[in-house]
Amino acid sequence: MSSIAELPVATAVSASRVWVECRIIYLELSDERILGFPADRFRLLRKASNEELGEVELRLDGRAMRWEKLDEDITVQGIYEGRFQLPPL
Repeated sequence: MSSIAELPVATAVSASRVWVECRIIYLELSDERILGFPADRFRLLRKASNEELGEVELRLDGRAMRWEKLDEDITVQGIYEGRFQLPPL
């Protein structure tokens, strides 16, 4: 018989680094895996210039990305789980 104490605890995914290349946003996760996603999967990012995309910072101990000038926040967990606003082009 299993108990709740034996179930694995879900941990929040966090990133140690974020950068942008050719309109692809890359995240290096705390376990050193790298995820990338097209900026065009989000409405505000789709309209952003390359310069604006590059002005991204990690916040909340690496659990969120923030574009101050665009007033856009995206969680690392959401990207990890594949939750995007727009379908692929």
